[in-house]
Order: sequence, then structure tokens, then C-alpha cells
Amino acid sequence: MTLRPDLAIIAANVAPGTRVLDVGCGDGALMAALSGLRQVDARGLELDSANVAAAVARGLSVIQGDADTDLADYPADAFDYAILSQTLQTTRRPDQVLDQLLRIGCKAFVSFPNFAHWRVRLSLLWGGRMPVTRLLPLEWYETPNIHHTTIDDFRAFVRERGLTVEGAWFLSGDRLTSAAAANFRAEHAVFLLRR
Repeated sequence: MTLRPDLAIIAANVAPGTRVLDVGCGDGALMAALSGLRQVDARGLELDSANVAAAVARGLSVIQGDADTDLADYPADAFDYAILSQTLQTTRRPDQVLDQLLRIGCKAFVSFPNFAHWRVRLSLLWGGRMPVTRLLPLEWYETPNIHHTTIDDFRAFVRERGLTVEGAWFLSGDRLTSAAAANFRAEHAVFLLRR
């Protein structure tokens, strides 16, 4: 099974034999990979009922729930890692969701599209319209993205909260790119955080 590039980075950096909560787990692709390759005890929370059904059909432990409201039901330090991949920008209160992730998990992986990528900037500058790209394939009125963040915004957010960045990976297309000028060059980012 081939994982999406940000998920592959996360999978490669989760320690074997740990407990993981994948928030916004989709059809469970990452959970399946972690369970099979890293012997991880993986649990999932997913909003979309069709994705929940697909993940459960794979034999995964996934429940239907909303990251904005249901993370408060999990006990503190219940997981070694809490994962939020390509979901932060869709939540109503990303700040509160991140607080919950780091309450539930000792560490948190967060990946998100970078709205400061040069193609996004160019689309706004020359076309005057919200961009439609490979990673942002929907028109502005269809997208679930309600908080458009950039890598630099996220770095400032993490700094203001006194969080520690244990790892950061930046992707241009499906390839890693350097941290230098990542806010301009990277289409999406993956951060590993801890309190």
C-alpha cells in the first residue's frame, strides 16, 4: 500500500509498539500501515461515516466523531502520539484542537497544506481568485478548509504556545524540500510537537 507523502513521513517516525490516535483518520490507511509495519496500537476518530465504515471494514478500531467536540472525552496522556493529518485547517478552533491533541498524546503529528506556497500566491496575484491546485482541488465554495494557514503562521503559533518542535518536514509535490524558504516553496508541512 502506498501512503500519501505526509502520511509516509508520519509512519516512518512513529516508534514501534506505541499507542496512536489518528484524528481525522479517513479510511484508515495510516492506521493500517502503522498496525502492520510498526505493531502500533492504533485507534481512529473520523467525521465522515463512509470513511468510518471503510476503516472498520479493514478491521480497524475507528469511531465516528468530531475533532472540535469529541477530543475532550479522551483521558490525558492516553496515547503516545496523536495525529492530525490534513485536518487542522478544517476545524472550527484549531488552537483548541491542538491543545487537546497534546493533552491526549505525549506528542502530536500535525500536517497541513501551506497557503503561502508560490502557486497559491501566484493564483491570487495574477488571477485574483482562490487557487485550485493538486493539493487544494476544490473551489472556494466547496472546500472544507476554513482556516488558511502558512508554515510561518504555524511556526509562530507553536512558538507563542511554548511548544517544542521535535521534527519538521516540508513537501513540494511528493518530495521533501529544505526548510530554507519552506513558507514559499513547500506545498504542505508535517510537524512533530510536544509540550
